[in-house]
Amino acid sequence: MRACLVFVRFVDWLNRRVSLLATWLVLLACLVSALNASVRYTFGMSSNGWLELQWYMFAGIVMLGAPAVLSYNEHVRVDVFYGRFSSRVCAWIDILGAALFLLPMASLMCWLSWPLAWDSYLTGEMSSQAQGLIRWPAKVLIPVGAALLALQGVAEILKRIAYLRGQYNMDTHYEKPLQ
Repeated sequence: MRACLVFVRFVDWLNRRVSLLATWLVLLACLVSALNASVRYTFGMSSNGWLELQWYMFAGIVMLGAPAVLSYNEHVRVDVFYGRFSSRVCAWIDILGAALFLLPMASLMCWLSWPLAWDSYLTGEMSSQAQGLIRWPAKVLIPVGAALLALQGVAEILKRIAYLRGQYNMDTHYEKPLQ
């Protein structure tokens, strides 16, 4: 189990480092949006490239940030069930949810999107919009983000197994939503 916990720490570290890029993309997306709006309203000029750049950055925020959100245990849960149970039962719910839903979904996303991203790179696919951008940087975010999410899913399963065995001190605090 010690080797598994080394793997867990590495995956947590990796995804939290990658999420720093997602954090900076939030700021950059705001700046690009403000600059684009300022130029459009001040000079009456705009570019589809700037608009596409914003959604590329949004894709990066989501795909590169989601694994870190999972590592911080701040992801969305089915609150109807989760808030009623003990921390041990919640750990089992997390294990089953990750094994039955998260890992298959993330693996399938990675498997199916990689050929599309690779083909886009090889062909130099461009946006169909005037002044549009190349497409492969946005498309490659899908398999990369899905692979990082799958890795984090494995790490989360291992954390909960170690927690159930008394070998990992996990924050089991669950903040119930305000409703």
